[in-house]
Amino acid sequence: MPEVQEVQGVQQPTLVAENLKVTDLGPKPPPTTMPSLNLGDTFPNFTADTTEGQITFHDWLGDKWGILFSHPRDYTPVCTTELGRVTQLVPEFTKRNVKMIALSCDDVESHKGWCKDVTDFAGVKGDMPYPIIADPSRDLSVKFGMLDPDEKDEGGMPLTCRAVFIIGPDKKLKLAILYPATTGRNFDEILRVIDSLQLTAYKKVATPVDWKKGDRCMVIPSLSDDEANALFKGGFEKKEVPSGKGYLRFTADPSD
Repeated sequence: MPEVQEVQGVQQPTLVAENLKVTDLGPKPPPTTMPSLNLGDTFPNFTADTTEGQITFHDWLGDKWGILFSHPRDYTPVCTTELGRVTQLVPEFTKRNVKMIALSCDDVESHKGWCKDVTDFAGVKGDMPYPIIADPSRDLSVKFGMLDPDEKDEGGMPLTCRAVFIIGPDKKLKLAILYPATTGRNFDEILRVIDSLQLTAYKKVATPVDWKKGDRCMVIPSLSDDEANALFKGGFEKKEVPSGKGYLRFTADPSD
């Protein structure tokens, strides 16, 4: 029975906390907030089950570049077109020394069954050419901030969004993009970004808007004009602007 406490002449019931029990209301949905994972951070290592067996991420990546991309669910239309497109682009990723790995909240058996639909849609013969991580517990999805609170399964648990992480051979995060479930990714654009990341990792240039491999690049601001002339064959072109500041300096793609 609750104790009775008198306040200003009025008797009011007060519940005694130690006599109460907390009822288990079932599993709580995982948090959906983005952890602190910044560009330049070492991408966390992890062990996971995949369609190609258990992997440890850093060992699997080795000395290559990597792209980890999540999708909301197996046997769904947009996801099938996306993974099908990546399957078609495997030769382009391989040419760039990039390994691919996908992830969703479905289990391994679901992934394996769905892979047949993906390769059939893509018109590619043989097995799926890259692994898919199973994350039914959402442990990795929470760790990497890949959950979409607006997309839920039948049990009310959030599904993975369309995340893209590009990781360098040094295991550092080079790029991160999050897309909602309703927007399919453009993997030709992701190849373009990889070209830029790989070029600018080794050459003292930046790539301007809409840049594609072979286009002119920009001299980085930390190089003086004399240093740029010495470094780049053919020198550079400076674009004059009203401010008079000579910061728009174009040079040929140094990878050519």
